[in-house]
Amino acid sequence: MNAGSKDPAYSVCKTRPTLSQVVTDGRDGALIAVKVIARASKSAVTGIRDGALLVRITAPPVDGAANAELVDLVAGALGVPRRAITITSGATSRRKTLHVAGMTAAAVITRLSLERA
Repeated sequence: MNAGSKDPAYSVCKTRPTLSQVVTDGRDGALIAVKVIARASKSAVTGIRDGALLVRITAPPVDGAANAELVDLVAGALGVPRRAITITSGATSRRKTLHVAGMTAAAVITRLSLERA
């Protein structure tokens, strides 16, 4: 049998990542694992990739412009002020962790689910 057959020995179990895997409860708020693609054609939260929320932004990764646009976009998607969002790790990396002050992981997941629907 080849890899394309229905033999269970060849089947690969791939589970689709969910928001609950990338959003967790942290101290005084929720933590969101984010993967950023800068210089995109439009800014949007586009899904989940590599265990992180995939966010495309139009700003270039120069002088903090991409980070500022990321914070603006996520704050808008969650309906919270910009000051509630902080980058806790990965400020100069494509992979970042965002802290959302005053929100639980469940509330973030609900709002992001409604945004993507």
